[in-house]
Amino acid sequence: MASKTVTVGSSVGLHARPAAIIAEAAEAYDDEIILKLVGGDDEEGVDAASSLMIMTLGAEKGAEVTVESDNEEAVEAIAALIEKDLDA
Repeated sequence: MASKTVTVGSSVGLHARPAAIIAEAAEAYDDEIILKLVGGDDEEGVDAASSLMIMTLGAEKGAEVTVESDNEEAVEAIAALIEKDLDA
């Protein structure tokens, strides 16, 4: 399984708009993509294709999030989105 840990770049964290953009991108892949907040309580992570689940992470700007999937291309794509300021 591929994984990558990145820092949240959106000024408001992974709230509605950034979560929706990430979820839409994750839906384009057939493979499951999991997001985990580093230091968070949820060890299983959340489905990156669900904007509501992404918001439950409570990831603020500067928080670290790990992206995991069997698809390395998906990991890289979703990680890149998390690092961007998607509210700009």
